Amino acid sequence: MNRSSLFILGLLLVSTTCFGQTTPGDSQTLQALLLEVRQLRQDLQTTTIAAERAQILIYRLQGQEAAVARASQRLDEARDKLARIQEERKHVAADVKQHEDFISNSENPATQKKEIEAELSQLKTRLESLENEEQQGQTRETEAEQQLRAEEVRLSDLRDLLDRLDKVLEDASRRLGSRPQ
Repeated sequence: MNRSSLFILGLLLVSTTCFGQTTPGDSQTLQALLLEVRQLRQDLQTTTIAAERAQILIYRLQGQEAAVARASQRLDEARDKLARIQEERKHVAADVKQHEDFISNSENPATQKKEIEAELSQLKTRLESLENEEQQGQTRETEAEQQLRAEEVRLSDLRDLLDRLDKVLEDASRRLGSRPQ
């Protein structure tokens, strides 16, 4: 039994000295592993940066979509207000015409004529005011349309940028997928 114990102990000593020695193949393997770890770290950093940029871009896109919605709402409000002003102007113009026709075709007493002329004067003043408001409304509508178009262009640019980023990430993913393991 002593002999077999001595034999086992000898094998253990010889095997541990063999494990302690490195061959040139082991050094190359370690270098390859180290290179792979460095590449993985670089890929992880690149992916993290790309993900952060994508997140920022998505927030900007959401903000721009909200700006487009606000600009669209302002345009709708400007159009509604302009339509109301135009409708009122048409009614006042019709009233002016009606009063003028009444005065020219009427043989009413002077007092009644003076009352109608006074009303006509007020109606003409109101008509002038409405015409000015209509011009201002048209200007507001034009400005709102321009603002909406500008916001839509910005939104389109952000969407294009997001599409390009998606394409870059997709290409990078394909390259990583086709890389030899």
